[in-house]
Amino acid sequence: DCERCQCHGEDKHTAILYTLLSHGRGGRGPGQQRCLCRQRRTVCLRTPRATCQAASNVLVKTVSFMKNLPSFHLLPREDQLLLLDSCWAPLFLLGLVQEMVTFEVMETPAPSMLKKILLDGQSQRQEPERTQPTLAAVQRLQCCLNTFWSLDLSPKEYAYLKGAILFNPDVPGLKASLYIESLQREAQTALQEVLQPLHPEDRGRFARILLIASTLKSMPPALITDLFFRPVIGNADIVELIAEMLYEITGGQLAP
Repeated sequence: DCERCQCHGEDKHTAILYTLLSHGRGGRGPGQQRCLCRQRRTVCLRTPRATCQAASNVLVKTVSFMKNLPSFHLLPREDQLLLLDSCWAPLFLLGLVQEMVTFEVMETPAPSMLKKILLDGQSQRQEPERTQPTLAAVQRLQCCLNTFWSLDLSPKEYAYLKGAILFNPDVPGLKASLYIESLQREAQTALQEVLQPLHPEDRGRFARILLIASTLKSMPPALITDLFFRPVIGNADIVELIAEMLYEITGGQLAP
């Protein structure tokens, strides 16, 4: 909470200054002041060009994975799009892990107080500012990726785990949910069979992999989009772009 952060501590005078300058301009109330604690500050990529290029390459490989699955293309088009919308983010993150893509972030430069005051009247006529990831959210994401790297998965483990993530029968609105459930079971069974000869002494590895994989699904797609793709695609819908890539409607939107 802000009560335990710098907003009510050593930087309190800054928050008070912002309140005074914002008074009478329809500014933020006491509960809406910009939080100054480090964990809540917004961040951006330290090397956006290189990182976005690496992320785009991973996304292309993720789409290629779906393209090369005959069982996926046997599903109704509506189900394919529902699975795509639900599963693209964890599949992409798993691709980041497999490709060993690392990244660093830095605090987003805040606009000066004078600029905020001078542009206040114009901001209502402009497009809303893009959201920025917080340091705490990015640190959770990096912790999740680090945990996966510690598993040191083999290529076959990655492949079957991707299948288990993609074929999620719990996605609302699926027409072929029973068939999708059977595909997920097949992927999980194949993963178990691969683990036995590779890690015969580690009987808990299968459950541990599925548990850690569930953390990928908990990462908000908006966080992933804002961090890795918003600098490239602007306000475009990432799911629509992925669908265009999957069905080859058009191409090249993600190239920096």
